[in-house]
Amino acid sequence: MPKPLELTSPKFKDGTPIPIAYTGEGEDRAPPLHWENLPAGAKSLALIVEDPDAPDPANPQRTFCHWVLYNLPVNAQSLPDGATLDVLPEGVKLGRNDFGRQDYGGPMPPIGNHRYFFKLYALDTVLPDLKQPTRTQLLQAMEGHIVGETQLMGTYEKTHHRRAEHPH
Repeated sequence: MPKPLELTSPKFKDGTPIPIAYTGEGEDRAPPLHWENLPAGAKSLALIVEDPDAPDPANPQRTFCHWVLYNLPVNAQSLPDGATLDVLPEGVKLGRNDFGRQDYGGPMPPIGNHRYFFKLYALDTVLPDLKQPTRTQLLQAMEGHIVGETQLMGTYEKTHHRRAEHPH
């Protein structure tokens, strides 16, 4: 059995908090990502970063999209810390996130501890230029072409919502 597609970050482990530098409260830069074990037949990759807990994990009403990338080349195995269009691998296309931007928008949840899913998809094709697709438009374009997928989940809660610990 081939190993499953795997997505990791040297900055946080699956299910743990995302460091503040990669959030709207910090430097708002994209965390470094690394993947391996691409499935046979993969011709490109797509990455969607989304928060299903918006606006409040106690009463989620929508999935908020933070980053949309597609046509990542299969010979690339990572994205660097703070990746922006000018340092992304050749051929990568950017969609539009729910901030109305093409670049990464870090976590900045209004209330509660949210989950952020970095979803990596291996596709059996290179997609045409979709002209800054939204998350939904990209998912529609990928239908029938996904040959593997994986995810890395980090959490974040705004620090100024935490109450100071009172010494006993």
